Amino acid sequence: MTDRSRKRGIGFWIAMVAAAIILIFGLPIFAGGIWLAALGGSWYYIFAGLGLLLTAFFLFRRSMFAVWIYLATFAGTVAWALWEVGLESWAQIPRLVAPTVVLVLVLALIPILRGRLATQRGTAAAAIGGVFALVGSIAILNVSHDSIALAQEETPAEDAQEALPDDAGEAPVGVAPRTETPAEGTSTTDQPPAAQEPAAEPPAQSTDTQQAPAAEETAPRPTPSDQPDEPAEAAETSPTGVALRPAMEMPQTGSDWPAYGGTHHGTRYSPLDQITPQNVSQLERAWEYETGVMPPEDAGESQRWSPENTPLKIDDDLYVCTPTNVVISVDARSGLEEWRYDPGVAPEILSIGACRGVAYFEDPAAEPDAFCARRIISGTEDGRLFALDADLGELCPDFGANGQIDLEDGLGNTVPGWIGVTSAPTIIRGIVVVGYNVNDNEAEDAPSGVVRGYDAVTGELVWAWDLGNPDSRTAPPEGEVYTRGTPNMWTIAAADEELGFVYLPLGNSAVDYYGSNRSELENDYATSIVAVDVTTGDDVWHFQTVYNDVWDYDLGSQPALIDFPTNNGTVPALILSSKQGEIYILNRETGDSLFEVEEREVPQEGGVEPDYLSPVQPFSTYHSLAMDPIEEKDMWGMTPLDQLWCRIQFRDSNYQAIYTPPSTDNWYVQYPGYNGGQDWGAMAVDQERGILIANYNDVPNRLRLIPRTEADERDMSTAIFDDGVGGDPQIGAPYAIEIDVGWRSDFTKLMCKQPPYGGIRAIDLATGETLWDQPLGSARANGPFNIPTFLPFTIGTPNNGGPIVTASGLIFVAATTDNMIRAFDIETGEELWSDVLPAGGQATPIVYEFDDVQYLVMMAGGHTPMETDLGDHVIAWTLPGGSDVGEGTGDSDAP
Repeated sequence: MTDRSRKRGIGFWIAMVAAAIILIFGLPIFAGGIWLAALGGSWYYIFAGLGLLLTAFFLFRRSMFAVWIYLATFAGTVAWALWEVGLESWAQIPRLVAPTVVLVLVLALIPILRGRLATQRGTAAAAIGGVFALVGSIAILNVSHDSIALAQEETPAEDAQEALPDDAGEAPVGVAPRTETPAEGTSTTDQPPAAQEPAAEPPAQSTDTQQAPAAEETAPRPTPSDQPDEPAEAAETSPTGVALRPAMEMPQTGSDWPAYGGTHHGTRYSPLDQITPQNVSQLERAWEYETGVMPPEDAGESQRWSPENTPLKIDDDLYVCTPTNVVISVDARSGLEEWRYDPGVAPEILSIGACRGVAYFEDPAAEPDAFCARRIISGTEDGRLFALDADLGELCPDFGANGQIDLEDGLGNTVPGWIGVTSAPTIIRGIVVVGYNVNDNEAEDAPSGVVRGYDAVTGELVWAWDLGNPDSRTAPPEGEVYTRGTPNMWTIAAADEELGFVYLPLGNSAVDYYGSNRSELENDYATSIVAVDVTTGDDVWHFQTVYNDVWDYDLGSQPALIDFPTNNGTVPALILSSKQGEIYILNRETGDSLFEVEEREVPQEGGVEPDYLSPVQPFSTYHSLAMDPIEEKDMWGMTPLDQLWCRIQFRDSNYQAIYTPPSTDNWYVQYPGYNGGQDWGAMAVDQERGILIANYNDVPNRLRLIPRTEADERDMSTAIFDDGVGGDPQIGAPYAIEIDVGWRSDFTKLMCKQPPYGGIRAIDLATGETLWDQPLGSARANGPFNIPTFLPFTIGTPNNGGPIVTASGLIFVAATTDNMIRAFDIETGEELWSDVLPAGGQATPIVYEFDDVQYLVMMAGGHTPMETDLGDHVIAWTLPGGSDVGEGTGDSDAP
């Protein structure tokens, strides 16, 4: 055999293939590294790419220099990786996994290359060095940082007591309050933030009805029968002189879960304690019910289906609703269907595909057993409000027109699906307060965001809060409409029966990402919490969380109403969390902040509206869920290649930390994105222990404003509700908008920011300190190319849905994209129990009691935008022996 044929043996071809593979990876890394460095980024990829190219070159020559060169490249890679991110396991995956695989390949080639060495000593040294490098890399990758982080806030613990507000009437320090008490329905000032005058002196507070800080709610409200026959003191009047409706007793959690947030105070707290940290691991499924309502088989990719449903439990019954607003009554003990009402909503018009909940009302003037004395009130995604008898599921004919109200009355031009009720109405003092979702970014000339109050018995319009018409609380005259394009309330309000206030979390104007065309009232009220007098519909105060919002940071979370502890006793307070992560504590009587709100400078230049953007934004000093600004080193991927591409995108995008101005010359990064921070899942509050629980998202978006001429060329201006054009038209504004939601790698579909993407945090209620904080959600149902990895490792996934807390010290939460529900110890954050759901758990669970047995119930319906499995499952868990029903599937008992 000749020397030439010996060279062309199997070893030769193995070396050639290995060299080609390394060359294929080395070329784009080297070229991309030059691109990244030219953008001002890391020079590492030039070094790594050059090392790979030289390794490939010497492998083609079957030289041992290939091993030495790659060992040097790998050593430099490890040093760089440790310098950039330390021992953060998930951050090291794209930095070290692929290079380690190449190291194994190169070391395996040593026997093939050995004959090319002058001595075997060099071969042994290279092999030993390679093994040490391999072991070191594996050790770094196996360092786990999934344990609970006892992160502390900047305020030291010993200073926490000093941070407590002294009294309820103290105005916020360091910021001009953007609140006032208008008379006769007048609006608050239209002046810019810096020019506003301080709020008026808050009214004297009555403390005789306030409970100690450990109590969940205020003192029991008088029932209608407790009200005196003569007006006297009980028949108070509003500022406009209209007789107030009497306060009604607010149903409490315990045996029931009577409202979306547990109660209209939205604390998501239950006094039940049968399921404890000691026995929660024994939970087992008691029953499972399937609604039978799923997307049509011919539904396209644009079909939204995201139930997000939190059932109510009243007496013996659960009340569930589906994305098409079918309301179903289910026996709370057995899971058997009792009745259902289908309002006939067409699936193809669903803009969100959500029915977060329904509302319950008892008519105090009706006989207890009368038809519709107990009623379920719900909205639809095609713009209706209807009332059902809670026992029979039949329409209440005395409500509106034969049981229904057309919410499109007074809205003007619209199309099916442009507006829709996606959240539970709020009922306070016998008035149904309802808002609705208006599809974002379709057109400036969108339906009004008017919020209306209807009599819960008759359906008569009591008032209409139309932001653009502050002097009127009635329906518009014939031929006129409510003010078009104004901010809407798509989420859940909170209510205080005693004060007679309902608290409206407002969204943005119809076009989110351009603001120069907005009215002064829109600028002053958008992204605000507004306290409305439920008798008159007049706004009493408002607090704005974003000035001139062009980031879609609308308020999605239901506020929580609590008795807040101060050095001078408790204050009736409102806790408000935001998408940007700020948590505010306000006096709910006056709107004054109990903690300092700092107006900090934010970017104005670099976008299309420098003169419109506010130079400052309000930041809470109580607590923030927001993370530090992202950097190039925070980019992620499955391999160095997609991480490099994300780094290039980062360097090539406009980014100036939070509130980066929207731009059209280039893509820009928004962090956090429009899903939070906190969105509609909201927080839970354990006042007994003084702990807030918040699960949150930690995900950026990447966006670009599209000039109108380009939008027209892409047919976006006529593509209303067409998701296939790659953006939203924003008709009437100079720009359309294109959004890379979650900012994903084009190839692997992994997010460009490194994990975690979501977490759960416990916060000291009194001081705002972080008690514990940890990632929430595992990698089991997530992975590259949208392929589940089935890995049980905690990564921290995006999440939608809220937590609940119980008196026994448990947190129950689902929300994550791994289709799991979990229980945590509220004191330590330790995960005590979990169960795999048959579909995505993007909803909030509930707990209740039936026949002295505590139940945990969850709707697992999935979520189209979150890309979790869709389903129609309502599942109940109890302790062993808690229910003798077994594993029935809830077959219908309905006729």
